[in-house]
Amino acid sequence: MPEGDTVWRTAHRLDQALAGREVVESDLRWPTLATADLRGRRTLEVVSRGKHLLHRLEGGLTLHSHLRMEGQWRIEPTPRLKPGWRRSPHLRALLATADWTALGLRLGMLDLVETSREADLVGHLGPDLLGDDWHPDRAVDHLAACAVPIGEALLDQRNLAGLGTLWTAETLFALRLHPWADASTLGRPALEEVVDRAHRLIDAGRRDAVQSATGSLAKGETTYVHGRSGRPCRRCGTTVRVALIGPATRERTMFYCPSCQGGLGPTDDGRPQAPLGSETSRETSRETGRGRRGRGEAARQR
Repeated sequence: MPEGDTVWRTAHRLDQALAGREVVESDLRWPTLATADLRGRRTLEVVSRGKHLLHRLEGGLTLHSHLRMEGQWRIEPTPRLKPGWRRSPHLRALLATADWTALGLRLGMLDLVETSREADLVGHLGPDLLGDDWHPDRAVDHLAACAVPIGEALLDQRNLAGLGTLWTAETLFALRLHPWADASTLGRPALEEVVDRAHRLIDAGRRDAVQSATGSLAKGETTYVHGRSGRPCRRCGTTVRVALIGPATRERTMFYCPSCQGGLGPTDDGRPQAPLGSETSRETSRETGRGRRGRGEAARQR
């Protein structure tokens, strides 16, 4: 799932292309929005809220979208828009101005609400790491009240909005924290460090199309642990591992170094793990996928 910095960049691109321009073509291919017509309205702004996108239009309406795992918004020049885009089975929304067309593909959520009621959709979110409402003390307060693993607490969007598995894993590795350590027992100074490091990483991430925790933009060199299970830790050489974190039916993957971060996680059986992308790794992933089929994340964590 795209993290907050990716969603922020998406909002920024949409805002640059559409803000101040009139919608001349509108096609919302969503069961509850099939008859909605946004033609004639001007885009006021497009902003992100955590992992959510809010497209505000004249007349007090907001088009809300969430990318989930595979969604994206593309921007194409309207005069050169290929007919194939309108026939795409992945198209969920099309908003065109005279100059630019925004194409929402494989979107996970799409809603049209009164702008005054945006809180119905995003009001449950904690302070946004990349938003005007960012308040680190509030984020620390939320985490300190969570008697759950710190990795799970960081992924819960009600505590602070925008983090996904990438920046959560990289934050905890940088601070040598065990992802399964109880957040409520870490103490305020440690949680302040967590929040500060997470904010610095994701804030830097929004400035480049390639997310990097290491400072390198080279392929395969951008992270310390995320996506590197079965490979040596860049810090100590121990094999990086991946295990599930979170409550049943809402588990997420957590990459970590057991040597740097305090041992194996409680959901890690300790068996050898092949590097991601290897044949052995693909077999394991298929087995894991069959066991988790049908499980989705709760709306509270979006």
